[in-house]
Amino acid sequence: MCGGLSPGGEPTKIRLWADGAPGAKGGEDKDQPFLLVWPAPKDRANGAAFVVCPGGGYGGLASDHEGTQVAKWFNGLGVSAFVLHYRLGSQGYHFPAQLLDVQRAIRYVRANAAQFGIDPGRIGIIGFSAGGHLASMAATMFEERPAGTTSDAIDVVSARPDVAAPTYPVISMCDNFGHKGSRKNLLGPSDSEELARHVSTHERVTTNTPPIFIFQTDEDTVVPAENAASLYLACRRHGVPAEMHIYRPGPHGVGLCLGHPVLGTWSGHLRDWLRDQGFLRPAARAGVSGRVTVNGAPVSWGCVVFTPEDPASPVACARVMKGQFKLPEQAGPVVGKVALTVQYSAADVPGLETADGTVATKEQRPGAGAWLVDIKPGTNSLALEVSR
Repeated sequence: MCGGLSPGGEPTKIRLWADGAPGAKGGEDKDQPFLLVWPAPKDRANGAAFVVCPGGGYGGLASDHEGTQVAKWFNGLGVSAFVLHYRLGSQGYHFPAQLLDVQRAIRYVRANAAQFGIDPGRIGIIGFSAGGHLASMAATMFEERPAGTTSDAIDVVSARPDVAAPTYPVISMCDNFGHKGSRKNLLGPSDSEELARHVSTHERVTTNTPPIFIFQTDEDTVVPAENAASLYLACRRHGVPAEMHIYRPGPHGVGLCLGHPVLGTWSGHLRDWLRDQGFLRPAARAGVSGRVTVNGAPVSWGCVVFTPEDPASPVACARVMKGQFKLPEQAGPVVGKVALTVQYSAADVPGLETADGTVATKEQRPGAGAWLVDIKPGTNSLALEVSR
């Protein structure tokens, strides 16, 4: 069954294997992994999707603040969310059951993309704590076909996520900064140093690993930041696009932490990261170069921001030095009407003083209204003249 919210506003529950999960010990929810489907509202849906993996040390599931709340946050971005309830070590299920479950979840969403109204090429995965480890296994071990993988129509679909966001993740199962409880629950009686290294995902990164976004706190003593840092550095070594944000404050397991003046900002970075690489709304982009002057003189330093009409489309930003700026096509503004914001040094206007030494304007001249340009395919040359 492919569906969305029930009439009462509750998500639709879909078992990953209609005829029973491979290796299941029974027919209860703890034995049969399932997805809770939170479709994006029709008036803002952009065709992107995320599989969400709550944490819990592979012994439980923090399905509210690392599941439901995250799904609703994604819905606010126009992204459909699928919260995965995977099998747990505390219920007698050990590796590779969890890898089998997360691969099946990604494949299920991709195989049914048309019914869900999503793009099969824009399916991401996010996970928290041990769920972050599961998300990192999905991102680095998608070519592995664990025992129980079938040859049905779903299991022949790719299990590779298009982006991954391991959040305060368990990464290593073999280093002294690893999380012992997660290792015990994941590996169970088959625990060995060889298997622990096999599932330590910083050891599994390749050039084919999808782009990675990581959030972590420095004060986390449960899953120390060395986990997140080891994954980031592995991505660096293999040329995988990666972005990491390590905040100083915050204990383990903060979730979105919306409303917190510091920690609550991390999800905004994730949103911007997804937007600016075209995950939220793919758009044709163009190269751009040009010159910026203020009152006829070249801007000493600053930036030009190109903001499209669609808030889900990528925003481009060009650095200005000695009046000149340039962006290649892959990093340039989207084709079509874009609004300009030009920021420059207050020192470029004699006698002008501002609180932080900079000036930002969305008008070419005072009272002229929003500054718009029409970006054409290919390379655009712009002469931007600011008057004060």
